[in-house]
Amino acid sequence: MRRSILAAGLLLMTAGTALAGPQDAVLAALQAQAKAADPGFAGFSAENGKALFMATHSGGKPDTPACTTCHTDSPLNTGKTRAGKAIEPMAVSANPQRFTDMEKVEKWFGRNCNSVLGRDCTPQEKGDVATWLIAQ
Repeated sequence: MRRSILAAGLLLMTAGTALAGPQDAVLAALQAQAKAADPGFAGFSAENGKALFMATHSGGKPDTPACTTCHTDSPLNTGKTRAGKAIEPMAVSANPQRFTDMEKVEKWFGRNCNSVLGRDCTPQEKGDVATWLIAQ
């Protein structure tokens, strides 16, 4: 009996991994970038991702000092561009299409990091923010 419970648990864990979703592929790609950029890479931090997202920065454009300028203080909410266009929620729980397409992930991190930070985000920063938003 005990062995069958253990086997069932392992089967569920394996199935859960296989069915985890397209966000896992994006995180794996970001992880590969982070490892290539820093051989000492130890993993992503949702806490650091939240801190970066919520912080006010001085290096970017004056009208976008923070991610929250357009995306609101809650990733569950719909944001608004500077031109007034709606931005779907960033949290995967509110918008399951987020972080499913690596090309889109790179495009939007490229634009938004430069706008807010005045530079490209590092692979670590992208992975930290993505990890936090995927968990929301």
